[in-house]
Amino acid sequence: MKIWHEMRSFPLAIRLLLINQLGVNTGFYLLIPYLAVHLGEDLGMSAAVVGIVLGVRNLSQQGLFLIGGSAADRLGARGVIIAGCALRTVGFGLFALGDGLAVLLAASVLSGLAGALFNPAVRAYLAQEAGVRKAEAFALFNVFATTGALVGPLLGSALLLVDFRVSALTAAGIFALLTVAQAVVLPASQVAPAANSVLGDWREVLGNRVFLAFALAMVGMFTMQNQLYLLLPDGARRATGWDGAAGLVFLIGTVANLALQMRITRALKERGHRARWISAGLGLMGLGFVPPMAVAGLGAPSGGLGDAALRALPVLAGALLLYLGVMVAQPFVMELIPAFGRAELTGTYFGLFYVVSGIAAALGNTVVGWAMDTGAHTRTQWLPWACCLVFGLVSAAGVGWLHRLRGLPGHASEAVPADTAPAAAPPADTAPAAAAPTTAEKP
Repeated sequence: MKIWHEMRSFPLAIRLLLINQLGVNTGFYLLIPYLAVHLGEDLGMSAAVVGIVLGVRNLSQQGLFLIGGSAADRLGARGVIIAGCALRTVGFGLFALGDGLAVLLAASVLSGLAGALFNPAVRAYLAQEAGVRKAEAFALFNVFATTGALVGPLLGSALLLVDFRVSALTAAGIFALLTVAQAVVLPASQVAPAANSVLGDWREVLGNRVFLAFALAMVGMFTMQNQLYLLLPDGARRATGWDGAAGLVFLIGTVANLALQMRITRALKERGHRARWISAGLGLMGLGFVPPMAVAGLGAPSGGLGDAALRALPVLAGALLLYLGVMVAQPFVMELIPAFGRAELTGTYFGLFYVVSGIAAALGNTVVGWAMDTGAHTRTQWLPWACCLVFGLVSAAGVGWLHRLRGLPGHASEAVPADTAPAAAPPADTAPAAAAPTTAEKP
């Protein structure tokens, strides 16, 4: 298979990180999507308590990404990745063994902190090891992550037929194996001497106004990606009247990733500035919400299997367009992030980027959820799909605007100074200053 051939062309460290991401997403989606049901139905907790447990897990992760990124820069990405996987092992083990609120809150904190540690560290390590092949490395990373996001729920559904604790222990076992594999195989990454304090590093990154503008422009990307777990599965179920239709959304994405991701990235890599493809990918993601509007609000199918299949086609076509947009944009987004600043702060840049994405996902899901409720009450079921289309077009326009101002890095080996702002970009006849480069919750 071409994916395995491509994978073998990378160093051992990158190959292990790709397998690691497959395992991380498998273990995460094996457990987390079913946690609320376990807390509410199996343990009899109120909706408020369930919300607290899930909220603590999410806050522990999204709020600490910056710390995880700084830890990767200061202590070395290898040790932070291993520590994160070990903490996730303990956290998921506590979900299996504990049923008291204190134990469950501890499990939530540990599993959230684990993600905050290894998410930016893995991406920083991958960016450093891939060299000039960052785009291809992150494209493969996307393939393995998407595959894990499909395998995890399927495996979790099967294990739930036995018991939730079996699912939790299996997830913990996956992270334990990943911890051991990384401790044994993953080479240590070089750690450059720190030039500033941690607070000084944060001030430097937060002072990079171009980077902050880019991160804000990417708000639509994370909001739209999250609809793979909220709006699109709901649309597939409503269009067909079949709960299993939601699984088709993930299946089509995995197949498309395996078949097309590397071809798309290779074809686009040498054809124009990365920002062009990021903007195009975001626009394509937004357009993915147009076909499902055709069947929004039609009610349950009445014509049997054939009618259900016809109604499923627009939703699946929209999901395919969304996945294609991710395949176009995401590898170049990941490639671009390290080019905004010093190589010694790669983890910190990824950490801040994911803090912004976490906030964006929460706010975006709130808007989409409101639109879903409003659409159901006012018979304007097209409203949430239209909101997502707007998110995509606005984000695409934002990245395009930054590109036209020539404020974005142009080459992976060059970086934008921390005090550079879009308004201070060089004139239009000047060459770019620099080039270079998913939920639902982040695993």
